[in-house]
Amino acid sequence: MENLNEKKCIPCSGDIPPLDIVLKRKLKTQIDGEWEFTHNETRLYRSTKFKDFATPLALAAAIGALAEEQWHHPELTIGFGHIDIEIWTHKIDDLVESDFIFAAKVDQIISKVLS
Repeated sequence: MENLNEKKCIPCSGDIPPLDIVLKRKLKTQIDGEWEFTHNETRLYRSTKFKDFATPLALAAAIGALAEEQWHHPELTIGFGHIDIEIWTHKIDDLVESDFIFAAKVDQIISKVLS
């Protein structure tokens, strides 16, 4: 079975159904435990803390580059000592597999920054 971070996000045309709750919860076990569901389990959210501003700023740039490459765009909020990341498929206002793929790829970026 292919790991989520090895897959490529597929742009949503708006006609794909959201994942059912059982599959959402199963896919969530394949991403970092820092991710949580919000908005009645229709979004993924992760907040990561740092001791400066430069690190979350650089992380936002790296996630932004990934977003352009994967054509999957999260909401990012950065400030001194933190970055907050929120992922969902905007066209259907819910989660599809690509959201979890993107989260797994973000996990790899964060792991590199933290190591």
